Amino acid sequence: MLDKVLIANRGEIALRILRACKELGIKTVAVHSKIDRDLLHVRLADESICIGPNPSKDSYLNIPALISAAELTDTSAIHPGYGFLAENADFAEQVERSGFTFIGPKAETIRLMGDKVSAIKAMREANVPTVPGSNGPVPSDPEECMRIARDIGYPVIVKAAAGGGGRGMRVVHNEGSLLKSISVTQSEAGSYFGDSTVYMEKFLTNPRHVEVQVLADGQGNAIHLYDRDCSLQRRHQKVLEEAPAPQLDPDSRAQCLQACVDACIKIGYRGAGTFEFLYEDGRFYFIEMNTRVQVEHPVTEMVTGIDIVKEQLRIASGLPLSIKQEDVKLKGHAVEARINAEDPKTFMPSPGKVNYFHAPGGMGVRVDSHLYSGYSVPPTYDSMIAKVICFADTREGALKRLEVALDETFIDGIKTNIDLQKDLVTDTNFIAGGVNIHYLEKKLGL
Repeated sequence: MLDKVLIANRGEIALRILRACKELGIKTVAVHSKIDRDLLHVRLADESICIGPNPSKDSYLNIPALISAAELTDTSAIHPGYGFLAENADFAEQVERSGFTFIGPKAETIRLMGDKVSAIKAMREANVPTVPGSNGPVPSDPEECMRIARDIGYPVIVKAAAGGGGRGMRVVHNEGSLLKSISVTQSEAGSYFGDSTVYMEKFLTNPRHVEVQVLADGQGNAIHLYDRDCSLQRRHQKVLEEAPAPQLDPDSRAQCLQACVDACIKIGYRGAGTFEFLYEDGRFYFIEMNTRVQVEHPVTEMVTGIDIVKEQLRIASGLPLSIKQEDVKLKGHAVEARINAEDPKTFMPSPGKVNYFHAPGGMGVRVDSHLYSGYSVPPTYDSMIAKVICFADTREGALKRLEVALDETFIDGIKTNIDLQKDLVTDTNFIAGGVNIHYLEKKLGL
């Protein structure tokens, strides 16, 4: 087992990783920017070290500072969490070259799956269902671009190959706007991601967002932990998630789950990962793979009883998977509400001092949060401050339990989206199940 882990992240995920390390008897090192010295995981870690000023580029994105911190603390491994450098292949490579274990996939795997074009090609070769598209970067010849779009069928969506977070994509409804849309998206891609490569896909009009959680040890063993539905989104950012995904075609689902496992073995995947799909008319269409732990991993943990972060740590220690596919049993239903420090009307971040924080409790209620009374939410980082996760034997029971838990959640001093989450868990269409990815924005009039 690993001896000491440096947690290269902040907030709730850093605390989540710290707790898993402590349960496994692994020592922890917390790194932090100057403004984050009072974070809860920094107080609880065996050691802590400041890695720079508040801007991410000078601290959590500063690779030399993180490597130096690992050297100074005699760390054996680095856990990147999610966001920041979690899917940065150069970081993973430098961690390993410096003599530390990167808790995640190999750098070449991150590169393969981080580029949407190469990822789709690899998944197509592994028989994972994909969206009809250009099968590679769009060509430079305008006539060929228009021919491809006609073959796919309008509407199409032009996407940045290195994209993410909802940036670098544009929907095209007719041939007249195709070439301009490609040009603008290429420009955006170069600006946002330093890579102007774009590709083209069929635009599905009313899909759901369904994802498959996997674990693989890089030694030829892989399993799936079933699926999640993350269709309630605002500007491509997930708001509420649940597991398992409701109302899926059972045959299509079974085939997709197995295809994800087979793909992990084919590409030599190591660690936890998530295959993301659009789901429409009973069919799955691969869109990307996240080569890290997901924000919404708790809902899967609740319905399978498997600690995903602990499994990451065991795999990084060189141990083979201790779980076989037949050991993975679904039980009940879980729902997660992301609590953000934001204005409920404008959705602008709402940093500031938390005068009082009360977390909900009771049977089947889990809260992942770094908040405490007196803590000041900085303006520098992501606005998510907590996740309220509820489990019950049925989906209806889980939603009702989450409604009660949200009523019990009290955060004074800053604005939050708790009222929005209360509205969502009592929304009749969402309760019925199967809303698409556009539902929330239409509900909000965006």
